[in-house]
Amino acid sequence: MTENKVIYRGTGRRKTSVAQVILTPGKGNIIVNDQPALDFFPYPTLVQDMEQALVATGTQTDFDITVKVKGGGFTGQAGAARLGIARALLEASEDYRKQLRAAGLLTRDARIKERKKYGLRGARRAPQYSKR
Repeated sequence: MTENKVIYRGTGRRKTSVAQVILTPGKGNIIVNDQPALDFFPYPTLVQDMEQALVATGTQTDFDITVKVKGGGFTGQAGAARLGIARALLEASEDYRKQLRAAGLLTRDARIKERKKYGLRGARRAPQYSKR
């Protein structure tokens, strides 16, 4: 017997992190890499950041969320999950687009670490200048 479960998918990226998000109708549980979100992320503010799309659309208790995230650090992973959740919500209903766009949750943050250049101490920091 096959059940036809309604699922919505979204992929989010931030820095070097990639998050694959699955939304299913439920009670508002968030699981990240097979752990509750508050156990996976070291700071509750990262979980709040991740939930911004749900708060903007008022759907905190409408969906169960499963996130598979890899690459980068905690902040990048939370940002990737946030974009993934926003995109999955759009798949669930186009009516959310206005609220998500107004909150700036549909724009991918393209800022990544700039590579180090030869002759410099970092990406842009030059060696200390000595006049004599």
